[in-house]
Amino acid sequence: MTGSVIITGAGPGVSGSLARLLAREGHPVGLVGADERAVGDLAAELTDAGARVGSRLADLTDAEATHAAVTGLADELGPVDVLHFNPSAFREKDPLELTAAELLEDVALGVGALLTVVRAARPHLREGSRITVTGSMAADEPWHRAASLGVQKAGVRNLVHSIDATLRDDGIRAVSVTVRGALSREGAFTPDRVAAAIRAALDQPVGEWRTEIPYSG
Repeated sequence: MTGSVIITGAGPGVSGSLARLLAREGHPVGLVGADERAVGDLAAELTDAGARVGSRLADLTDAEATHAAVTGLADELGPVDVLHFNPSAFREKDPLELTAAELLEDVALGVGALLTVVRAARPHLREGSRITVTGSMAADEPWHRAASLGVQKAGVRNLVHSIDATLRDDGIRAVSVTVRGALSREGAFTPDRVAAAIRAALDQPVGEWRTEIPYSG
């Protein structure tokens, strides 16, 4: 891989660790996120480390703004070799507290925004490009007190299968890495360890490609 990396839902956690890891490999890195401080701090850190960095602020549920952000970064940084989708909405409500409108609002971020991101990046993807998604065990083992998160993670994993099937004949593959544990500052589920698992998923042999890879530590 010699092209750029675009991280959507960029911030201090897994997405930040993945950005640092791929920047160290020499990739230009584009950051898209809604949190001005988080995006700015990460961009400054990567720039100070010698990386070529571009950043855009966008609410990923705003299709027009997101499309402009992704295409702008691709135009600035060059062909996209890795497109990473990281966001999800955490809302602590059980199914009897959660309204249908709230569920759809959360799904718009955690699932629907992936469509916007991929459609925007498509002209800049090429044979060998990879689309990665931060998945979660909530897809299979949802916590009832955050009911919408499980729906998001199950939905985005399903969507990854369809995206991969749509693009694979062009040599573009997609994968969701299912994090089967809670993120922590120490141990197997630090953001750096999870980012390393996502990075490893990029190197799957094409003939043995899996659209979901569990990371269990």
